[in-house]
This record gives sequence, C-alpha cells and structure tokens, in this order.
Amino acid sequence: MKNLKFPLSGKLRIKLGTWVMLLMVSLVFLPDVGRTQDGAEAVEIAPKTQSTEDPDFLAPVVIDGETLFELRGTSALPASERAEKVEKRIIEVADLPSSVELSFDVSGSEFGFAISANGRILTIATPADAKSEQIGIELLAQLHAEAIKTAIENYRFGRTDEALIESSLLAFALTVAFILLTVFFSRLRRRLIGWVERFALKRITSVEEATNEIVKGKAVAQLASFITNILLWVGYFFGFYYYLTFVLLSFAQTRPLAELLLTYISQPIIDAMANGMGYLPNLVTLTIIVIITRYLIRGLELFMENIEAGTFELREFEPHWVKPTFNIARVGIIAVAIVFAYPHIPGSDSKAFQGLTILAGIMVSLGSNTVVSNMMAGLFVIYRRSTNVGDRIKVGEQIGDVVEIKLMETLIKSVKNEMVSIPNAQLLDSEVVNYSRKIDGRGLLVHTTVGIGYEEPQDKVEAMLIEAARRTRDLKKSPPSFVLWTQLADYAINYQINAYTTRGASIPRILSDLHRNIVDVFNENKVQIMTPSYEADPEELKIPSEPWDGKIAKTH
Repeated sequence: MKNLKFPLSGKLRIKLGTWVMLLMVSLVFLPDVGRTQDGAEAVEIAPKTQSTEDPDFLAPVVIDGETLFELRGTSALPASERAEKVEKRIIEVADLPSSVELSFDVSGSEFGFAISANGRILTIATPADAKSEQIGIELLAQLHAEAIKTAIENYRFGRTDEALIESSLLAFALTVAFILLTVFFSRLRRRLIGWVERFALKRITSVEEATNEIVKGKAVAQLASFITNILLWVGYFFGFYYYLTFVLLSFAQTRPLAELLLTYISQPIIDAMANGMGYLPNLVTLTIIVIITRYLIRGLELFMENIEAGTFELREFEPHWVKPTFNIARVGIIAVAIVFAYPHIPGSDSKAFQGLTILAGIMVSLGSNTVVSNMMAGLFVIYRRSTNVGDRIKVGEQIGDVVEIKLMETLIKSVKNEMVSIPNAQLLDSEVVNYSRKIDGRGLLVHTTVGIGYEEPQDKVEAMLIEAARRTRDLKKSPPSFVLWTQLADYAINYQINAYTTRGASIPRILSDLHRNIVDVFNENKVQIMTPSYEADPEELKIPSEPWDGKIAKTH
C-alpha cells in the first residue's frame, strides 16, 4: 500500500476574538453536539460516559477536552482502554520539543491502516472502526490522521508563550467583567429588592381591602422580595460558575477541568430542559383540563348564585343548601379533573410516583376514619334540616346559637358568649334540643320544680306558682300556665310550674326571672320552700323577716 505523507503545518494562531466567539457558542450549544445525519463531525465538548465491561461500546479519543474520533473495542481490549492508550501516545508525541519536525504516515498493516508519527505508531484504523463509521477504512485512516495532526498542533500552540499571553488576557478580561458584575450586583440588589417590595405592597393594597385584610399586603410584599432575592443570588451563582468555567477554558492545562464543570452542572440543566420540551404535549393537555375545570366551577358558581338570589327556583331546595352544595359539587369536579389529568402528569408512569400514590392512599385510609365520619355526619346535619344557622340548640351540656355549619364541625355561640366547636359526628349521635324550631303556635314550655310541705294548702301553692309565672316577663298568658304534681316525696310535694314562651333564645334569663318571682311570692305569703332537703320544722320560718332597704354595709 502506498504511504501517505502529512507534513506538520505552521502553528495554529487562535486570536482573542475567536476565543470569545467560541466560548459564546459553547454556552448556547452545550455540551455535546455529536454527529450530524450526513456523517460530518461536529464539536464535542464533553466525552460521553461508557462502560469498560462492554467491548463493543465506542469510546472517544479526547485531547485537551476535544473529541478527535471514536474507537471500537474488542473482547481482549475494551474501547476505553484502547482510547486511553491512543491518547497517551498522542500526548507523548505532542510533548516532544518544538524543534522536532513531525511527519505523519498512514500505511497498511496486518490489522488495518496504521497511523504513525516519525515512525511511531499512534493508532490503527481497523475494519470494525470503519464499519462503525460506515465509511471506507482508508478514508477513515486519513481522517484520523488529520484529526491527530490538528490536535497536536493545538496542543503545542496552547502551551506556547504566545498562547499563554492570549489566554491570560482573556482571563483578565473575564475577571474584570465579573468584578463589574459583582459591584453591580452588590449595589443594585438591595435597591431592586426594595422596589419589588414597594411595588407588590402597592399592588396588593386593593386586594387587601377587598378581602377585609384576609390577604395581608405586607406579608405578600415580603414574600415577593424574598423570592426576588433568591433569584438574584441564583443568577449571581450562575454568573460565577460560567466565569470560572470560561477562565479554565482559556488555558489548555485547565481545559479538562472546565469540561468536567460543564458536564456535571450544565449537562443536567440541558437534560432537564430537553425533558421539559418532551412534556410539552402533556402540558398542553393539562392546561386544557385546567381551563375546562375552571369554567365548569365558574358556571356552577353562577348557577348557585342565581338560585340564592331567587332567579332560579328548585322545589324543596333550601337556601342554606346553596353554599355546601356548591362546595361538594366543586370537589367532585376537581376530583374528576384529577382523574383525567393523572396520566398526563410528568413522571406519573414511574414506579416511584405510583408507589408514592399508593403510600398516600394507605395513609389516608388508615387515618381518616374520624375525618370521614365527621364529613358524612356534616352532610346529614346540613341536609336533614334539623338544625339551621341562627337556631338556639342544646347539645349535651352546651346551649348556644348555631353560627356556622361546616363539613367537619358545627360552631355555636354559647349563652356565655363562648365559641364552641362541636364535631358533626357528636352532633349526629347526640340528642339535639332546638329551642328555635316552632312545632305549633303555643311555643316552648318552660318549667321548674319546687318542694312544699304537706301542711300547706295545695290550691294555695298552685295559685302562688301561677302568680309567679304571671309576673315573669316573656311567659305567655295564653295558653295559661298550669301546675303538675311530679312527686310525693318523703317530706314535701314536688310541684312543677309550666308556662309557654316564644322566646326560645331567652330561656336562661326567663328561668332566672321565674325562680326569683317564685321566691318573692312564697316569701310574701309566709310559705317556706322545702327544696332541696328537709330534716325538721324550724322554730321560725326560713323567710326574710322584713323587706331589704336597698343598702349594703361596707367595711373600710
């Protein structure tokens, strides 16, 4: 086979402007462009990782961070080891004194076409390499030789005094630019954060007024300034990262370290952006689902508002059902939307996402028994019409006015002006006395019991109790009050006075007035009340001997 000669050309001159342009392009098209479809080689900034256990895997030959070509391995010599040996031989030749003239030869050999420099074999282009590249073996050997020759020229030039000066000037320019960026960042960061906080506070004032200060303008403004501060620091970090990377790229000796920075930091960002572009169709679908869901909820809200305003009428649909019905329907719409959106969520088909979903379902099922029971009880409380907002009710020992009926709890304001939260499950399981619900026109029956000795005339006792009821404000005269004998006790007869009232919300005060009037009437008629216990007849009746003059003795 005829030998092909490649005499060493002159030094490769890399100007400062060319370096800057190359760095800008590398910033945009990071990090590995690979090969185009027509087979032409493109710039590769970072080598791909490969497995030494697979002899058929292609391994790149990299000099000063630039990929020259790829070699195929064999079972005896894996691709990575073969590429490493070729790199070592090329660097050994490049490290020869610049006074040594290099002559490159491509000649046929037993295993393919050998590429040598000054008689020293650097690599052999094998038929397996040509098959991998899908070109002729002789042409492949020539391309490899040209790539090696150019790499050695660049390697030598990158370590000359001229290249060192140019790299130093570029690094100095980048350093000055970064110092200016740092000064600009330190001076304007606080000003920009202050402007964002003032702008957000000004914009949110109207929202704060509309929500009755539920949305705090100052808190929102501080959150906006905090996010702005984080974004500024993230931007400054990226500026420092690329400054350091470009400075390292300026020198041939530190260029491999710069390639590592680009590979391990920029590459994940590029991959994330590429994956995000792949999810664009799913994002469009999710956006459509969100828009449809939003308009369905808005339409339902308008329909419920018209029902509440009386524009639409539904038979046997209570007005206080509007809000809970809307909330339940809204939750149902959102649940259906989530079911449709789930397959389009990024990562929903991964085992980790599915495992997390199963774990969340188990946690909810194990810990939601009480929650679910309260929710179901809340629906019964809302729709069974036993209790409405504003009713005076008694649940256990609690008496108060219903303020709000929620899905989980019912809030009542007690007669002592206390806000009491009652779980709906308890409200459903307990006896609820509703003082505000009208059963017939007579009203509620207020009653209390007193014990009077057997020696007192029973008609007189009944007349006194009826007189006490007559004196009590808010007890009705018609239907008339009446007295029941509830018990013939050991030492007294228990008389129960019953009177009607329509003031269910005032029962505690009515009972207090009734008790006071009973004591007054019995004292006026010299009758002693035997309740709660009796041991013997006292020598003098236990009643006031004379009226109170209205004065209270005070000690100093």
